[in-house]
Amino acid sequence: MSRTRVLILGGGYVGLFTALTLKRKARGTVDITLLDRRPYMTYAPFLPEAGAGSIEPRHAVVPLRRELKGVKVLQGKVTGIRHADRTVTAATDIGDELSLEYDELVIALGSVSRTLPIPGLADFAIGFKYVEEASAVRNRVLGRIARAATTTDPDLRKRLLTFVFVGGGFAGVEAFAETEDMARAALRYYPELSDEDLHFVMVEAMGRILPEMGPDMGDYTVKELERRGMRVLLETRLEGCENGHVKLSNGEEFEADTVVWTAGVRPAPVLAESDLPLGPKGHVSASATLQVVTEDGEVVPGVWAAGDCAQVPNLVEGEGDWCAPSAQHAVRQARHLGANLAAHLAGRELKQYKHKHLGLVASLGLNKGVASTMGIKLRGWPAWVMHRTYHLLQIPTFNRKARVALDWTTALFFRRDMVSMGRLQEPRRAFEEAARS
Repeated sequence: MSRTRVLILGGGYVGLFTALTLKRKARGTVDITLLDRRPYMTYAPFLPEAGAGSIEPRHAVVPLRRELKGVKVLQGKVTGIRHADRTVTAATDIGDELSLEYDELVIALGSVSRTLPIPGLADFAIGFKYVEEASAVRNRVLGRIARAATTTDPDLRKRLLTFVFVGGGFAGVEAFAETEDMARAALRYYPELSDEDLHFVMVEAMGRILPEMGPDMGDYTVKELERRGMRVLLETRLEGCENGHVKLSNGEEFEADTVVWTAGVRPAPVLAESDLPLGPKGHVSASATLQVVTEDGEVVPGVWAAGDCAQVPNLVEGEGDWCAPSAQHAVRQARHLGANLAAHLAGRELKQYKHKHLGLVASLGLNKGVASTMGIKLRGWPAWVMHRTYHLLQIPTFNRKARVALDWTTALFFRRDMVSMGRLQEPRRAFEEAARS
């Protein structure tokens, strides 16, 4: 009996959990291949803590090959999807071209940073969507603090210690607050600097931050951040950052050596060049069974989708027309997709995805946070504990749960490491200097 070839595009929440579920429920009847450019799944809610040194960056990712035994994992970037021919093309980092055929396709490509044509943005700013970016932001901030402590030029010092974060959603607020918390803690090792030397600025185009949590929690968060000396500029847009010269829509201009972009995401661009039916914002159109459907609601045989790249109807009354792009939905959709795909292959009836959002939690640094879950709103230390507890339970695999818990336990007895490893991005610099001397 021939096995069904299942190709999963993307190794994030949806890709990992779909593969795990399908492997268990369709054991012996499928050959699963997973294609992703990275060999690991990134647990995005832990990126701010990884960037702030509260946990080891490697502990915020889950190695795909280790967890997906029996699944063929390929590293490459998807370059084309031709479902009419049941073929996907991809390019590896070493220049090889791949052509993959399949019987069933799972679109789990997630999203990429949504950027705008702002002068200097592409050349100067850094994102905060992947673990390497979170580590780079950490190294940059600690490195700029060290440089500022060695200069006597007040203008250069101010530029080095001005950090601009663009975007007031969950990713932006958590990255902003955790990074400032780390920077302030680092100053204990620099007697040349004071808290007043740090300039953290958040730029948000909307009139509030954390809009998913409601105006009261957003207002509380703004007040908490401003109490710590941070600036939150609402209804303000970044209009330029060429060579660190920041221009804002409110007329302000200043120098900053660090600009972090967290202003939203968009579906993977390769989808726009595929022959799959897309929604108005570029997402793959999916039904409640997570099968891809046309504009008329007709099922496209052999293709499934979930997560940030998919437009999935929300069947829970009062929560909107489509499921929000959150980790909470992505993990549950992935398990549902894997179970439905296994049922489809066995000729059983498919079930509709329906999940009521449990709530939202956000960290604002050590011992600080906000939470809104099942009608209960928490602030400060209780919300921070809830944030850590929830995400410790949600990160995949016991291995990663144990490592993260150990990181936190160690931090109770030892202060977090404040060493900048920025030279990791330049591993040959010292050797080249020695060779030229």
